[in-house]
Amino acid sequence: MKAMLQWVLCLPVCAAVCVAQMAPPQQKTNPLQFSTQILVVTTSDWTAVDGAMQRYERTRPGKHWKAVGEPVAIVVGKTGLAWGLGIAPKDTAGVRRADDPVKHEGDGKSPAGVFRLGTAFGYAAQPLAGWKMPYRPLTPSTECVDDPDSQFYNRIADRTAVTPDWNSSEHMRDTGEYYRWGLVVEHNVDPATPGSGSCIFLHIWGGPGRGTAGCTAMERPELETVLAWLDPQRYPLLIQMPAAEYETLRGKWQLPKAPRLIAAREGGV
Repeated sequence: MKAMLQWVLCLPVCAAVCVAQMAPPQQKTNPLQFSTQILVVTTSDWTAVDGAMQRYERTRPGKHWKAVGEPVAIVVGKTGLAWGLGIAPKDTAGVRRADDPVKHEGDGKSPAGVFRLGTAFGYAAQPLAGWKMPYRPLTPSTECVDDPDSQFYNRIADRTAVTPDWNSSEHMRDTGEYYRWGLVVEHNVDPATPGSGSCIFLHIWGGPGRGTAGCTAMERPELETVLAWLDPQRYPLLIQMPAAEYETLRGKWQLPKAPRLIAAREGGV
């Protein structure tokens, strides 16, 4: 994931740290137990690039999920999805198979699983009015480190504020419109496992069928809607996987219906 390709596709990687929110303890059976806001992303299979995202919310834990708005078109990694490292319990018997893909650095896949949502970021000095998620303005020295040998692996760092020890990173201001706004997906954190994938974001897409290097991307207005809706006090989560795996987990984790897959409109950022 180097050079121009990394800027155009999710940009090589997409990050999983920044300002971490306080999270309730992980549950062994239902990772959604404390959440009242979720983003559900599904694709038709492990190799599909296009998919759909639906927002859901509930008044308090234990209540039924209700859809917010309509499903929107998204794209995932240019080679599809693979199981990542999130907060989902390891006991997913009957869902994870031995031959399922597993996320690793540079595979062009977005992580599947359940993930906390962290810091928003963008080119502007301040977020749009009303946004509640913590926000980080991107500067020319802001980099996301994808070098597994670095102590800053899978972290967003300011090159001028630390002693760089990495040989590979993403210069986050050099991405055109893709990172005009974005949000950290907390994949492979606490601590990061070297080589298991880094820098995972939600960000602006390049259009339907144009997969990322591992992020989940959508039209700018849709991303702005998501960022205006999310509230860190509601423990928001991203649930992302192929539709068949999602359906298998619906009863076990008390999940809402998967978003219907929709035909994306042509067009870029």
